[in-house]
Amino acid sequence: MANVLPAEKRLRVLAALLDGNSERAVERMTEVNRETVGRLSLAFGRGAERLHDRLVRDLRTPLIQVDEIFGYVQKKPARVTEKDAPGIGEAYTFVAMDTLSRLVIAWRVGPRDQETTDAFIADVRARLLVMPQITSDGFAPYCSAIGKEFGRSVDYMQTVKNYRSGSYRGPDHRYEPPRDPFITKTTVYGAPDAKKASTAYVERQNGTHRAQNGRMRRLCYAFSKKFENHRAAASLHYVAYNLCWVVKTLRVTPAIQAGVTDHVWGVDELLEALLTEPAGEAPKAQPLTHRESSAPARKLPSGRGWLRLVTEPTPAQKRPQRAPEPNPPAPPVQAVPPPPPVAPVQLDLFSWKPCPSDTPEG
Repeated sequence: MANVLPAEKRLRVLAALLDGNSERAVERMTEVNRETVGRLSLAFGRGAERLHDRLVRDLRTPLIQVDEIFGYVQKKPARVTEKDAPGIGEAYTFVAMDTLSRLVIAWRVGPRDQETTDAFIADVRARLLVMPQITSDGFAPYCSAIGKEFGRSVDYMQTVKNYRSGSYRGPDHRYEPPRDPFITKTTVYGAPDAKKASTAYVERQNGTHRAQNGRMRRLCYAFSKKFENHRAAASLHYVAYNLCWVVKTLRVTPAIQAGVTDHVWGVDELLEALLTEPAGEAPKAQPLTHRESSAPARKLPSGRGWLRLVTEPTPAQKRPQRAPEPNPPAPPVQAVPPPPPVAPVQLDLFSWKPCPSDTPEG
């Protein structure tokens, strides 16, 4: 007979992992062997990926924010040598979020390079049904990846934050940037709305990710030792965030706001879904339609984008012109009386005396 961990123990392990505890801390809290905790966390992460592929697809989100979070496996990139196995070193987490519902659409764990960026953007593209407006930071590989998957007609803008000027870098420049950074917005494709271009929500979610995923905390020993476990921990966090985390400003979970589910998931329901979710097909890219707008749009042939109509404003929509005010009459010019004559003053030897030619009489 197989030695199966009781359901109550598995539930306690899952709850402890969702609170951001490390595997050793979970072992002390639940009295479950650390290796068993590692196997369970790996199983939870793989089940989360299958559950996410089934639920999060065919989205109609008009605004998307993308960003990447620094992380590493076993060693930081500066310490990696040629003798280390593949997967050791930097492990960035690319994440895409729906601005309106705060739903995490897709994520990808890997090096911060063009290959990982292409796979990440392709996953985002496969889960959408409308052409969105995309906003990212100034990471260069986004340009080619978004242009390849969405075409050059997509509305895409980059927002770059200049945290400092000059070569000076303080001791806390990485963890305590200035509170009022200067933001530069640049249009890459299409005609995005600059007022809606921001990465504030996804960056705020990055802070939640570091708080609830112990492997992503700064300056601590809870980092991942294996790439598979690091990827599984990220998947578990994002699925639990979508289904169980109630956003304070929305008062519902991101999944409810996006229409993916109709209720707040409990930890027990999440546990059952993670362990019983069967393997299924990943989402595949479908033809995109233009997002809802006040102006009509028509799709161009050969997938070259859309032709959007820009109409002239109606007389009621135009701002009324103010009639020019008549110029007030000029005040009458008053004659200025001549200055009174000045009596001659006796000068001494060192005083200046005007030349006779400079005087009016001369």
